[in-house]
Amino acid sequence: MPKNRTHASEPAGKLSRRQLIKLSAAGALAAAVPTTALLSPRQAAAIQSKARIVIVGAGAAGISLASRLSAAIDSPNITIIDSREAHYYQPGLTLVAVGAWKDVNKVIDRNDRYLPQSVRWVKDTVAAFNPDNNRVMTTGGQQIDYDYLMVATGVEVRYDLIEGMSTDLIGQNGIACVYDNPTHGAATARAVDELVERGGKALMTRPITAIKCAGAPLKVTLLTEHRMREAGTRNRTEMHYISGEAGLFSQPDINKFLYSHMPARGIPIRNRHELIAIEPGRKEATFRTPDGNITEDYDFIHVVPPMTAPAPVREGPLAWQEGPFTGWLEVDRHTLQHRRYPNVFGVGDVVGTPVGKTAASVKAQAPIAVANLLATIQGKSELPGRYNGYTSCPLITEKGKAILVEFDYELKMVPSFGFINPYEEHWVPWILKDKMLQAAYQAMLRGRV
Repeated sequence: MPKNRTHASEPAGKLSRRQLIKLSAAGALAAAVPTTALLSPRQAAAIQSKARIVIVGAGAAGISLASRLSAAIDSPNITIIDSREAHYYQPGLTLVAVGAWKDVNKVIDRNDRYLPQSVRWVKDTVAAFNPDNNRVMTTGGQQIDYDYLMVATGVEVRYDLIEGMSTDLIGQNGIACVYDNPTHGAATARAVDELVERGGKALMTRPITAIKCAGAPLKVTLLTEHRMREAGTRNRTEMHYISGEAGLFSQPDINKFLYSHMPARGIPIRNRHELIAIEPGRKEATFRTPDGNITEDYDFIHVVPPMTAPAPVREGPLAWQEGPFTGWLEVDRHTLQHRRYPNVFGVGDVVGTPVGKTAASVKAQAPIAVANLLATIQGKSELPGRYNGYTSCPLITEKGKAILVEFDYELKMVPSFGFINPYEEHWVPWILKDKMLQAAYQAMLRGRV
């Protein structure tokens, strides 16, 4: 595997923990993503505008947008629409699910802690978009008009697309699922505990659709395997990684690494096997394969449901109507501006772009979308922001080790730190994931990074 250049004065893998702490205190590791060349709203003079801006979604993307826009506009007229009052630190759910974080409350927060007071919060859910009339309709019957719209709805986790699957099953009969909320994470942790103790046949799945945090199914697999080795019970479990996709990871170097690393740890890989049904009572799972459907028994199964844009996006006029991103929000991949409605922008998991359904992508996208929206409001002919597809995944291979994977639309590695080799396991990315990224995430919500 190719090696990355390291800083001349600090070879990769030689950074001391004391140096890491100093760098962290100085802000060098604030987010494990490169800083944008665009000025933060806090560094630039606020613009004058009475434009009505509506943000749909109060997850990581929506709140980050609200914070940045409220700082960038003098006396802003911003409305955010979302019925959720709780805020979940979703990058931490993997650590909860495998028992690395014992306190589930660590990932539970409140949206009102981060939304600026100047932002009007409509606690409702958008039922339909009407971009021809600059209006959204809510499930509660409200019609909300806008001059500019920012769509940050995230994804819809589609348990309904797996026959027999229900969220009520998570944590029972060996069924696990890291996705969606802390309740599922805690229930999965109980199922993992039982697998580590008793062993059995474990099926670790991944759907054929795009998913948020594409590394999560791999992390759950590798961390669970490591827990069994630590407990001395690895020989009790037969593990399989079963993916609906043709590969394991979109970045080619990491894909190659995983194809050797996982079998070496006794985890055979099956591709193009899409989980389509589950029978909890019999502990059987059915997969669609190129050679027809097959049914397999299990003692433990990590279910990763298919994911789509929420129905108002995928079934509405703002979605891509054809091509590889059909059903996802149609945006220019670089400017994040809608391709047919120039007063609409998108950020986060909902956008139809080749890569980027991670919190790190939100951190990179939000300032670009805000800068381009402000330029549009001001009538500028050129949009200043360009998103290069940056995304990041601390790919945890075992407790205490990870690979900090950072790449762009071209699937080229774009490492932020010269002292971390992006092709090798290292303790620094683990410390970033375990100790530092949550504070950076909260700073992102407040528009500070």
